Amino acid sequence: MRDAIQAILTDLKKLKADSREQVFDVNIAAFDGKQVALSGRVLADVDRQMLRQALHSHLPELAVDDGGVQTLRLVEPRLRFVATNLTSLHREPSWLAEQLNQMLYGAQLEILEEREKWAYVRCADGYLGWAYLPYLTAEWQPPATHLVTAPVSLMSAEPGADAEKITRVLGGTFVHLLGLQGEWASIQANRKGWVRADDLRDLQSIPVTTAQRRVQMVADAFRMIGVPYLWGGSSAMGIDCSGFAQLVHRWSGITLRRDADMQMADGKPVEQAQLQPGDLVFFGEGSDHRTITHVGISLGGWDIIHSSRSRNGVYPDNIQAVNVLRESFAGGATYLG
Repeated sequence: MRDAIQAILTDLKKLKADSREQVFDVNIAAFDGKQVALSGRVLADVDRQMLRQALHSHLPELAVDDGGVQTLRLVEPRLRFVATNLTSLHREPSWLAEQLNQMLYGAQLEILEEREKWAYVRCADGYLGWAYLPYLTAEWQPPATHLVTAPVSLMSAEPGADAEKITRVLGGTFVHLLGLQGEWASIQANRKGWVRADDLRDLQSIPVTTAQRRVQMVADAFRMIGVPYLWGGSSAMGIDCSGFAQLVHRWSGITLRRDADMQMADGKPVEQAQLQPGDLVFFGEGSDHRTITHVGISLGGWDIIHSSRSRNGVYPDNIQAVNVLRESFAGGATYLG
């Protein structure tokens, strides 16, 4: 029977193997022939329920003690918010560990575990990783009224081009407008100060029709020309392919998951001949979303704009003119209409 229990646990681990969004690490702690004691951790109570159901379904006579299995997500979640203009998400609790993602000021994070100065967190889009606790705050942020659409908006202590610069607010950041004075806007971000009003987009004026969004997304994408490539990057300080797609969609009020394969899986498939500006174009080893390794934003036809490692940044390309793009083209998807 022990082998049967282990086989069930192995199957469940395979089902929940994507560590970007899942946690399922359950093992046999003890087994006396009639009862099994389990240890480990799962992400949510639904995973614990799935575990119990699988064991009962296959081994109805087995008594199960899962008291040693920790559920990371709590009924009343512990929430924190990014308190700096930008912070990073890592695979392990160390600055030397692989960077998985970056989060902008105000981003909401759910604390799952703490280890010294690091927290294992779940981002609002479900992405998991380790964040540096001193850069987070428990204080609720003021409600967002605007979105920063300039790649980088320099904040001044006072309105005016010659005023002292106190920080920078990055494109994609949701901020609270405090007031206007001529061409300048007073905002609350990680600091309180003044930025150019043209650097902001009122959340009430974000385009809502598909046609408007297509035009806006192309214009927004070209704002990022020349931003260097950075694995796990999501801002004008450095950005990767899926971070770029996610940011451009955010500017038009559309939420995407973090990685290219996720973005293809969630989108509505589009044939190449029907690709329009603002659609997403994917590349990889095949059309199966699990093999997708790169994404660009369509400019129509075979033209795209993307954050390319080979180009070291955000630039337009023609798929047919670049061998690696032409040979790895895997299909299109859209979140527009």
